[in-house]
Amino acid sequence: MRYIIIGAGAIGGTIGGRLFESGHDVVLVARGAHYAALRDGGLRFVTPDRSATLPIPAAQGPQDVELTPDDVLLLSVKTQDTTAALDLWAGAPVRGGGTAAERLPIICAQNAVENERAALRHFPRAYGMLVWLPALHLEPGTVAAYGAPLSGMLPLGRYPQGVDEFSEQVAEALSKSVFTSWPDPDIMRWKYAKLLGNLGNAIEALCGPGPGREPVMTQAVAEGRAALNAAGISYATPQEEQDKRGNRADLVAIDGFPRPGGSSWQSLAKSSGTIEADFINGEIALLGRLHNIPTPTNIVLQREANRFARERREPGSMPIETLTALIEPISKGDS
Repeated sequence: MRYIIIGAGAIGGTIGGRLFESGHDVVLVARGAHYAALRDGGLRFVTPDRSATLPIPAAQGPQDVELTPDDVLLLSVKTQDTTAALDLWAGAPVRGGGTAAERLPIICAQNAVENERAALRHFPRAYGMLVWLPALHLEPGTVAAYGAPLSGMLPLGRYPQGVDEFSEQVAEALSKSVFTSWPDPDIMRWKYAKLLGNLGNAIEALCGPGPGREPVMTQAVAEGRAALNAAGISYATPQEEQDKRGNRADLVAIDGFPRPGGSSWQSLAKSSGTIEADFINGEIALLGRLHNIPTPTNIVLQREANRFARERREPGSMPIETLTALIEPISKGDS
C-alpha cells in the first residue's frame, strides 16, 4: 500500500514520516511554503532522540499524483478544511478507471467527530482514526514529534462501526512504525472521548498553558458529558484511555524545539485565519441546542477562539480572568 497523506502538518507529517522510515511508500500533500520546502529539501523530522531529513515525495494535490488501486488516502487536515479536501480528492482518477471516492479507502486521522460523516458522503470505505500524537509544525518543511518511546496512539476502524482486513493491515503497519495501533469496531467511542479532552484546546489557544485554567476546563468537560449523555452517545472513560496509552507514548521534551501549545494554539501562532473550535466546542454547543442542555462555557470558547483566529491575535494573549468573566454572564442567562 502507498499512503497519500493529505495534510502533512504536525499529525500527517509524523504519521507519514514514521511510515516512510519503516519502509512504506508515502506521499506528503501540502500547500504553499511547506510544500515547497518538502519538495526541495524533504521532511526535516525531529524526535526526542534524533533529527533526520526524509526524502519523501511531496505533492500539492491530486494533479501531482497518479493514484493506483493500492493507494490509501489518509486525511489529516484540520476539520474546517475537510470539505474542501474531500471535494478536491473524491473525483481524482485512479489508474484502471474510476475515481478515488469509488475505489479507494479514506482514513480520517483528525480530531473532532464530523470528518468521518463528511467523508462517507463521498467515500463508501471511510475509516475513523483516534489521534493521540503530540507534535508541532510551525516551520515549513519541519515537523517535531514528542511522543516516546512511541510517537503516538492511532487505533482505527470503519465508520460508523466495524473492522475489516484493511483496518487490520493498517493497524499492523502503524504498530511496526513507532506507534501503538489496533483495529477497533467502535472507533467513534474513542473519538468522542478525545473530543472531551480537546475542549481545552481553545482555552490553551486563548490563554496559553499554565495554572488557573482548570475551572474553565472542568466546566467545559462537564457540559460536554451532559450533552453527549443527553444525545445517547457513548464515549470511553479517561481510565480506559490511560490504560491503552500507558507510558508508551509520553510527551518528552526536545532540545531546541519547545512545544508551547497544541493544534489550536499552533493555528493561531501560524496566523492561519481559522481554528477548529466550530467542530470541537461547537460540536458540544450543537448537541446542547439539539437536546436542551446548557453549554455556556463551550459557546464562549467557540466564539472567542474564532474571533482570535479571524483577527489573527497572538495565542495565549487573553488573561484567564478575562475568559472567566466572559463565561459567567452567559452561564447565568440563556445559553
